[in-house]
Parts: sequence; structure tokens; C-alpha cells
Amino acid sequence: MNLKETFPIPKFARAFTLIEIMVAIAIFSIVIAAIYSTWTLILRASQVGQNTAAQAQRQRIALRTIEDSLTCIQSFQASMKYYGFIIQNGDQPVLSFTARLPDNFPRGRKFFNPDSGLDFSLRRLTFTLEPGANGEKNLVLRQSPVLMDMDPDELQTPLVLARDAKKFTVECWDTKAMDWVDEWDATNSIPPMVRISLATGGNADARNAAPGFAITRVIAIPSVTLPSVLQTGR
Repeated sequence: MNLKETFPIPKFARAFTLIEIMVAIAIFSIVIAAIYSTWTLILRASQVGQNTAAQAQRQRIALRTIEDSLTCIQSFQASMKYYGFIIQNGDQPVLSFTARLPDNFPRGRKFFNPDSGLDFSLRRLTFTLEPGANGEKNLVLRQSPVLMDMDPDELQTPLVLARDAKKFTVECWDTKAMDWVDEWDATNSIPPMVRISLATGGNADARNAAPGFAITRVIAIPSVTLPSVLQTGR
């Protein structure tokens, strides 16, 4: 049997032309670019979502820390030098007061350690907005025991509660005006309620930056200032 008769071989076998190969490569490149762009968008959206969730969680922790400290506030009229309630808004907001804090409060082990007899649970807390390492402002907390100066470590490395803070305002409920005020002149007493607003993020120029996020919380203070007559007995 002749092999050529069984399987005839064409004289001219068809192949891909150079133009067809270039068109196929171009289509393949377009498909790969589309897949890569979609995957990049998915990764970027996921990163933004994670940053937003972390930012919101950080804000809640910061406000929870302020709320926990305000519920432990103490004030004595005869010792306003150590127990004064101070707020300041504007470009350099400040919230400062004295509270008797539990040992599980942030950095509590630094001031309270029963094993070594260390007990500085009564401390002055100062919340401020200060410039961070990258030029943004951070909400920080400093603590110092009453009747003692603040140690250098607390001055230089305060506890950062919220990064990239755009706004931090403190308002007090004035029982006479029956309205919120951003100044508290009666430093020898503490307000019945405090409204705190914190806004962070919102830097559109940063890549994968989380959108701006603001939160406001009203905190009822369960303590009142102890009058001098009750403190001194006269």
C-alpha cells in the first residue's frame, strides 16, 4: 500500500500570517491589561475598606477611652489647683481633668502596680491635638499623678489615641443657658454632660487613603464637685 495514496499530503499547507499573529497578541494584551486593571481596583478597594474599618475602630476606642475617664472624674472645690476642669477649642484643643482610674486603663500598669506598692490611680489626664511625624495631627493623651510633675517619658512619648485627626471639639452642657457651650468658665465645677466630636482621615491626595470619618458622642458625667464645706468640715 502506498502511504501517499492513503494520506494525501497537500502541496500548500496553510499557516498563520504575521498580521494574524500580531492581532492575536494585541487581543491577548488587551485581555491581560483588563484583568490586571480589575485586580488592581479590587486590591485598592479592599485596602481602602480595611483602612476605613481600622480608622473607625480607632475612633471608637479613642472616644471610649475619654468616656471611661470622664466617668471616673473627681473634683474638690478646696483643691481646684489639682482638680480643675479645663477645656479649650480652636486650633489647639485641650481637655484636661483629674480622675481616679482603674488599673486596666491605658498605661495603667505604669502608674498602678500592687505587687510593688505603686498606686497612682488618681491622675490628671490631658487630651490634646499635636503634630505627628508625617505632618498630620494626632489625638494624644498624657497622664500624671496628682501632686507630681509629669515624667519626661510621658511628655515626649504620649499615648496616641487617633491619628490624622482633623477635628477635636469638646462642648459642655450649660444648665443656665440650656444649651451646649464651647467654653467652660466655671473651672471650679464640672459640667453635667459633655459632647465630644472627633473627625479623622479624609486626605484625598494620599493613595489608598480612607475617606473622612466623624463621630460625636454625648457623655453624662456621674460626678459632681465636692463643696469646700464638705471637704474641710467648716
